Amino acid sequence: MFLVILPLIIVPLVLAETSSYFQAVNGITRLARQLLGFKLAELEKFANNQWSLLVDNNFAGRPEMVIAAKKAVEQYGRSILLSDTEIIFAIDKEGSLAMATSNPGLLPSETAPLLRTLGEEGQGLQTAVICGEKRIFQAFYFTPFDWFILISEKEQVFFSDANKIALQTIISLCAALGAAVFLLILITSHLTNPLGRIVKAMEGIINTADLSSRVEVEYNDETGVLAQTFNIMTEELDRAYSQIKRYAFDAVLAGKKEERIRQIFQKYVPNNVIERFFASPEKMLVGDNRKLSILFSDIRSFTTISEGMAPDDLVNSLNRYFSGQVDIIYNRNGIVDKYIGDAIMAIWGAPEKHEDDALQSVLSGLEMIDAISGFNANQKKLGKCEFHIGIGLNYGEVTVGNIGSERKMDYTVIGDAVNLASRMEGLTKTYHSEILISESLFEELRKTSPEAGLNYRLLDTVAVKGKTKGVRIFTVKRALSADEQKAWSLHNQGMKLYYTRSFNDAAQKFKETLAVLPGDFNAENLYNRCLEYSSSPPPADWNGVEIMKTK
Repeated sequence: MFLVILPLIIVPLVLAETSSYFQAVNGITRLARQLLGFKLAELEKFANNQWSLLVDNNFAGRPEMVIAAKKAVEQYGRSILLSDTEIIFAIDKEGSLAMATSNPGLLPSETAPLLRTLGEEGQGLQTAVICGEKRIFQAFYFTPFDWFILISEKEQVFFSDANKIALQTIISLCAALGAAVFLLILITSHLTNPLGRIVKAMEGIINTADLSSRVEVEYNDETGVLAQTFNIMTEELDRAYSQIKRYAFDAVLAGKKEERIRQIFQKYVPNNVIERFFASPEKMLVGDNRKLSILFSDIRSFTTISEGMAPDDLVNSLNRYFSGQVDIIYNRNGIVDKYIGDAIMAIWGAPEKHEDDALQSVLSGLEMIDAISGFNANQKKLGKCEFHIGIGLNYGEVTVGNIGSERKMDYTVIGDAVNLASRMEGLTKTYHSEILISESLFEELRKTSPEAGLNYRLLDTVAVKGKTKGVRIFTVKRALSADEQKAWSLHNQGMKLYYTRSFNDAAQKFKETLAVLPGDFNAENLYNRCLEYSSSPPPADWNGVEIMKTK
């Protein structure tokens, strides 16, 4: 019976111990490798952030600032070390030590093999001899500093937990086997039932992978010791397995959080911006100079409107207004840069540039004006105040990128072209026009979209507040009535005569314009100006520029 029962106990016990050992060793080794890789990724991200800060602030060319950035990388490396034997260091392409959290003691004879290993593609977990002992490391090449940055650990320390499990498994297995043999020799018949239950429990664990199963300790003797040892072993393995599951759950949770972040930020920026950020977040922090189209839209007399509405009605009206206006902008490949109170600032040409960005921005402005009619019809039904808007657009070079601080950043644009677009919106009040575009946008439209079917009316040449150079301003429409076609043609003819100082002839054209469109503000304004200049001509250096005293 002893020779029959002994193999039945030994074989399942060895299989269970071996299977549990390999599962635990593989899990712990994988966690150690992932932790090393995670720290390396965080170090690389920190280094990239440091370099981006230098670039964003134009410090990349200052040696002292570069040295400070390298010191910051070294300090960060020290902060993520978890053991005294772990070392983070950097070497250049000549094998010279460039940075280290502590001296790795790299020998001259070890430099060449290490550089060869670092030069190989597809690097993952690597082994190298450093200071005469084997070390496990992972590395990446950091181009701005021309460094290979390594995070390394002694091989025996890296695999220490696995070795401990191996030792504990061997000890547990030996103890279990010894107890089984001893008990079988003494009281085979007494051990048959308890050992049968132990075997059954072990088989259940193997089949179901349920490490929470425990063997009942029936006797206070060797059989009980064996059962207790088995329970201790499964408890330790269950703890290790639970930790592995927790890490796996955290990974899934991180993925869910990323997806949630994507969904949340789609409300603020287009999906293509989010995709570009997740693909290469460091590039999104670098500023870029480019030409694009900027739109400013503002609600007229909003202060008066807000004073006459209850707060909840005002918020509801604004939300419905913004919803319709923003949909138009996004449908025309634009980005809402920001809300400034009741104003909207939008851009075309960043982060993705299109050949027809200028045209799309103007079409957006025209559609936004058209959409106000439907919005106001609904406001009327609800007994709420109607909204009237002014839109100004400009085309020019700006600086675009993530601007702000570590706590709060905005993907936005800055520059004189942005300021002029804002001034254009302000001038819509002065010239009694719903939409105004700048001369640079007008020229861009003529160059890139000559067949767009838009109609333009030159209103004036102005120098906005803070500027001396004049900018021609135009209003624009998609379609004109028969009277408008005739009046706009006469008006534009009058403007040509006006700029050649033919004030009497220009006045006649504006008078004819008024005959077609009685009460037209801009024709009447220019008619009166021409009469004034006819009787009191402007100086010889007059260039047709009107200086704006206010916004």
